[in-house]
Amino acid sequence: MTNRTSLFQNHLDAGAKMVDFSGWEMPINYGSQIEEHKQVRTAAGVFDVSHMTVIDVSGSDAEAYLQHLLANDVARLDELGRALYSGMLNEDGGVIDDLIVYRMSFGFRVVVNCATRLKDLRWMAMQTTGYSVAVEERPKLGILAIHGPESIDRVCSILSACGRDAEAETKAIQALGNFRGVELGDWFVARTGYTGEKGVEIILPEEQAPKLWDALLSAGVKPIGLGARDTLRLEAGMNLYGHDMDETISPLSANMEFSVAWEPVTRDFIGRAALMAQRIEQEEGRLPILTGIVLEQRGVLREGHQLSCRSADGTELDAGVITSGTFSPTLKHSIALARVPSNTASCDVDLRGTATPVRLVKPNFVRFGKKVFE
Repeated sequence: MTNRTSLFQNHLDAGAKMVDFSGWEMPINYGSQIEEHKQVRTAAGVFDVSHMTVIDVSGSDAEAYLQHLLANDVARLDELGRALYSGMLNEDGGVIDDLIVYRMSFGFRVVVNCATRLKDLRWMAMQTTGYSVAVEERPKLGILAIHGPESIDRVCSILSACGRDAEAETKAIQALGNFRGVELGDWFVARTGYTGEKGVEIILPEEQAPKLWDALLSAGVKPIGLGARDTLRLEAGMNLYGHDMDETISPLSANMEFSVAWEPVTRDFIGRAALMAQRIEQEEGRLPILTGIVLEQRGVLREGHQLSCRSADGTELDAGVITSGTFSPTLKHSIALARVPSNTASCDVDLRGTATPVRLVKPNFVRFGKKVFE
């Protein structure tokens, strides 16, 4: 039996096509994935992401525990509500999961992927030995993500209808910077989105989610399914766990080096020794990279497509592979993330038996509705 969020009936009422997503019955679209994508780029859309796993970490050793558990350094979270992105690594430096962690009044809140829930919880429990820490899953919380250029104004417009202190909470929400959150009673509102657009995520008791959903739809916010969420995140150059990285992939080969805190050198996080060795491979050009590629002619780049790679002098290199690929509704051509040898200067993709040239670009395609690569 698949799991359902508290918004299951709301999805049906909105005309959703439901699919199985890692054991959850979730909306893939509500009619047109392309229109939903455009809605987020031009106005405001709401995603039900209540299937994601919320884990609260508290206790006198909570910070020390997370400093050991994560590749990024939670000591950098020097104010309530601050957030950071991190990999949770194994001893070999592979990515067990990628996540966001927030500094909270009670300690820390960690949001991880639903597909890795059991693995993550087991790993986190295993690492508590020697720490005075409590690791508590919060399955009764729902999460709505509201994104798009009009999203924050729309959210603030419905606070009164949801029984909130509209004046105070509007001020708090509008003041949020990127990768910041604020505790508003039983709501936690953050700006740590996944679409390349302005927006907020609201974590709240699951029984309140349907009322918030209905209020948002009444205010002109449109429901958005997982299909558009994937094209939006890929346009923004954001990784998807299990596709662009996993337990066999180093964060140094997944555009995640920015999330590894090497300082202080005395912080011995899990996987550090392996990453130090991989860093040497990287400096010597022996570690693959994750790059962006674009196909500006007919055809669609798909996950698993093989790439023939060449260095600047034309030398044939090891094959590359597309890890995520799609047609970009914003750019009107195909885009992808691909793992290739670090000295790749050009490559072709095999499309139905034809070697088709693609262009390598920085793995960031669209921000705030505009093309951002050269």
